[in-house]
Amino acid sequence: MNAEFFDAVADIEKEKGIPREYMYEKIRQAMLTAFRKDTPDCEDNVEVILDEAKKKIEMVVKKTVVARVIDPYVEISEEAAHRISKRAKIGDVVSVPVETKQFGRIAAQAAKQVIIQGIREAERGMVISEFESKEHEILNATVARIDPRSGNAYLDVVSGGEKSEAVLTASEQVRGETLVEGQHVKVYLIEVRRGTRGVQVIVSRTHPGLVKRLFELEVPEIHSGIVEVKSIAREAGNRTKIAVTSHDENVDPIGACVGTRGARVSNITSELNGEKIDIIKWNEDTATFVSAALAPADVISASMQADGKSCRVIVPDDQLSLAIGKEGQNARLAAKLTGCKIDIAPKSQAQAEPQEPEEAPAEEPQTEPQAE
Repeated sequence: MNAEFFDAVADIEKEKGIPREYMYEKIRQAMLTAFRKDTPDCEDNVEVILDEAKKKIEMVVKKTVVARVIDPYVEISEEAAHRISKRAKIGDVVSVPVETKQFGRIAAQAAKQVIIQGIREAERGMVISEFESKEHEILNATVARIDPRSGNAYLDVVSGGEKSEAVLTASEQVRGETLVEGQHVKVYLIEVRRGTRGVQVIVSRTHPGLVKRLFELEVPEIHSGIVEVKSIAREAGNRTKIAVTSHDENVDPIGACVGTRGARVSNITSELNGEKIDIIKWNEDTATFVSAALAPADVISASMQADGKSCRVIVPDDQLSLAIGKEGQNARLAAKLTGCKIDIAPKSQAQAEPQEPEEAPAEEPQTEPQAE
């Protein structure tokens, strides 16, 4: 039986990837729990020995050899000790084997449950570790089912050869995007949670990080670090603005992202079901960056205000609606992208606004000529 037990643990380690030492510790705890349930008056002098080389499991109680036994749970007579070890003498500590038959049916069942729970916890821990290493990455998933009441989609994701369930809540789904069972989708891993029912993998289709990771997959220059994504502003399902810069003067960051005949950005747009993507060249000068971020609108001038957080932008009159965008979307995304409050005004309004007169330089006080 003992040999079969050790072989089973070895198989679990091989098939499930659960370290055998972890299993041994759980089994020790289970056996101690069962023993203490049957023997509530026992002390903390019980030890479980798992000898892998000899494939032997043994439980012993450590007892001190005494001339007269007062507490039988921690003490043993010299005569009884000699039956275990002929060399035992008063003051020595001997290991008294616990007979397996001391375990009652309930205690054995409890031990079994703890062992099963230990296996489940180990598997859960491994799944958590596997997915935690992939947080903020893209996962390939398959839609398993959709809850008609909540609208949440439950996806099958495979990692390390094991299939787990991911949750795409209604709030993380793109508005207007219809998911169907069996559909393959790319999702962004937000968080891994521990729950009473196991591991819960929370994913998203609306997170700006999804767009960033898609560009990393499609654009080798981004993956290698030559082109860097500086910021992203997204309103999922409608439009995304992404700011990029190049660390190689010979590489055009926008051209790299667009690709030959627009192939690269087209692949990303297709994955996002036609979501529009504006690729903006980042600039360390905030006013210049804001001007670019308002694309596709033309900008006459942009100037930072005294607070350093606001930018005044002047556009041609016929470009005002384009700069603001439908329901303010273009201006809103530009503000998110740049981290700057943007005040947009048409050229005619800017010209009509009264200009503050420049302050005249203070006159130097004149000194009257002194009489000679």
